[in-house]
Formats: sequence, structure tokens, C-alpha cells
Amino acid sequence: MSQSVTDKLWELLTPVVESEGMELVEVEYKKTGRDWVVRVFIDKEGGITVADCSLISWQINPLLDVEDIIPHQYTLEVSSPGLDRPLKKIADYQRFKGQLARITTFASVEGRKKYLGRILGVEGEKVLLDIEAEKQQISIAIQDIAKGNLEVEF
Repeated sequence: MSQSVTDKLWELLTPVVESEGMELVEVEYKKTGRDWVVRVFIDKEGGITVADCSLISWQINPLLDVEDIIPHQYTLEVSSPGLDRPLKKIADYQRFKGQLARITTFASVEGRKKYLGRILGVEGEKVLLDIEAEKQQISIAIQDIAKGNLEVEF
């Protein structure tokens, strides 16, 4: 089975980003209007600066040209994942323990698919969530999570 362009991008870009002490959070490859865009979201402890984005952009731009895995012209964007950062891996849920998250599951878990709650932690491959509004705690297997994001709190 051949790898998707996005999978190839993850494989190619992860070592570059990690060599600078940062984390590759997300890679998007999609058409917006008539143009193609490659979006690379990076993060590190203490947050990302414009200089960090510039550094990674300068490193991966020539690499993408040499590897030639994108079959047409595109725009490269490197940025921070933002305050509503996506939560992809079990390590993300461990790192952001105590923070509010919005989680959507693939299938119904305890009667529903959408949750808003505080991350209590991780047990094995399960995320523990405190649904404060309902005074209940729930455990969701990481493989059952379709989408997870930090929720901005004011």
C-alpha cells in the first residue's frame, strides 16, 4: 500500500522539527480554492515564536523541493497550533492534564459522541475526563477519539 502525501510529510518533517527541540503537532496538505497548501504546526515547551517558525520553514522548504513528494505547486505555512491545539497522541493528553478539552468520538461512548471536560490524566491507552457540568468522570480509549482539542479558557 502506498503512503499518502500527508504520511510522507510526517515521516520527512518529524526528524527536522525534533532536531530543533520542537514537536511536530499537525501536518495538513489540502487544496484551498485553486491552490494547494502544506501547513505545518509546531510546538515546544513555552510556546512557539515567529523565529521558530522561520527556522523550521527555512529548513524544510529546500528538503521538500529535493524530495519532490508534492506533485504540484503549493504554499508552505509553518505556525503554532494555537490556543485550541489539537490533541492527537496519548502523550498530548498527559502533557495537558488539568486543562479543558473538547473531544469527539467515532462512535457513541456512554450514549454520546461529544464531550467537554477537564483532562484528569491517562490510564494506559485511555483518557480520563472530568465532565464538570454533569459531575461525572469518563474514560475514553485513545483509538475511539476522532478529534480532540484544547478548549480556550478565559
